[in-house]
Amino acid sequence: MHRSNWQTRWPERISYGLSDAADNLVFQMMTMYLLFFYTDVYGLQAGDVAVLFIVARIADVVESPLVGLMIDHTHSRFGKSRPFFLWYAVPYVVFAVLTFVTPPLHYGVKLAWAYVTYLGLGFLYTAVNLPITSVLPTLSDNDRELTLLGVIRQFFGSAVQIIVAVFTLPLVAAFGGGNEQKGFLLTISMFAVISLGLILNTFLQIRERHSQPEIAHQPWRKVVKAAGQNKPWLVLSGVIFLFWLVTAIKNQTTVYYFKYVFNNQNLVSYANSFTFTSLIGVILIMSLSATHGNKRTMATGMWVALAGQVVLAIGVYTHTLPIIFAATAINGIGQGMVVGLVSIMIADTIRYGMKVLGVQAEGIFSSANDLGVNLGLGLGGLITGGLFDLAGYIPNHAQNAGTIAMINANYVWIPLVVYLVMIALLHFYDEKALNAAIKSH
Repeated sequence: MHRSNWQTRWPERISYGLSDAADNLVFQMMTMYLLFFYTDVYGLQAGDVAVLFIVARIADVVESPLVGLMIDHTHSRFGKSRPFFLWYAVPYVVFAVLTFVTPPLHYGVKLAWAYVTYLGLGFLYTAVNLPITSVLPTLSDNDRELTLLGVIRQFFGSAVQIIVAVFTLPLVAAFGGGNEQKGFLLTISMFAVISLGLILNTFLQIRERHSQPEIAHQPWRKVVKAAGQNKPWLVLSGVIFLFWLVTAIKNQTTVYYFKYVFNNQNLVSYANSFTFTSLIGVILIMSLSATHGNKRTMATGMWVALAGQVVLAIGVYTHTLPIIFAATAINGIGQGMVVGLVSIMIADTIRYGMKVLGVQAEGIFSSANDLGVNLGLGLGGLITGGLFDLAGYIPNHAQNAGTIAMINANYVWIPLVVYLVMIALLHFYDEKALNAAIKSH
């Protein structure tokens, strides 16, 4: 496809990609360090945090489709998805900062504060993140251009994920000077300011070009019926949930593993630095998907991630750091390939809905991504926090043998099983039938 047939230019592409970087500055803090912050810095019991995550995930079941419906029923001169970047950017970053505030109050009030701020942040994250996915199929009608945009988005998102993973704890130490409460607050404040600028830049730079007004605002009953008939979307929704479940469990367990197994919290940044290989996986998508298709490329990523998990098991049970770091690098390549394809394949299912089912419902169909992210993140925290609590976890103390075994299980075995389930589920994604149906309409 010649460049002259592409609708976007590099300033718009970069701005679109930076929207995911903006959200990840906060989201990765939630994914990697919020459970640790709540238990070891904020002072909540692991069991109470697990319950909080349950409540948040129940809320997500409502919030993600709600925001999707809000997008699908938005009438604006800016389009359907684009206005959400403008409307919700400031509340999002304000709640991000408030989530890491530690009021000097008694336990019950602190727990209530955690509920209000975390639940509010969850809704606002959905309001600024879901439009990143829903706006994609409206930016271009060129298949390869949509793949390029998706790759650019994930490249920036993965790059920021690595930055947050590697530099958060050093920044906390530098800003806090030994006071982790102060350090976390100043770190998230800096991330929030950067995030706000990037989100507003996305609003200013991108344009919604491809829409079908006659089917763009369908009644919700027709949309729900179409969603039930969109089998590729249903399968992909399950894959997305499992991907974020395994990501949350691994990310949240990493800090506990190095703090209590190796007795060296500083190793977290070194281990996370090896996730830079996810950028390699993202970059590989353009060439591999052109040759083998999106489904086979995603499946390859899952197998690579699984191989990294097997190597990690060897490193964990031989207590060998170089093997653990190598496993992290291998796993990162696979993770990058999988997550980089999510928004691209969601865009395919949206186009399938438009051309085959007669419903342009990019908001609802894109909500599968954010619902999967939120449910995966929350249930990952629930599983991790709940199992740690059952094993007798005590913050900032040497852990008993049962807790160490549970940390290892969360770091190695539970993710390994989830990867196998993901591979089995992806088998039911019929990409050939999807593409043939789109081309025939």
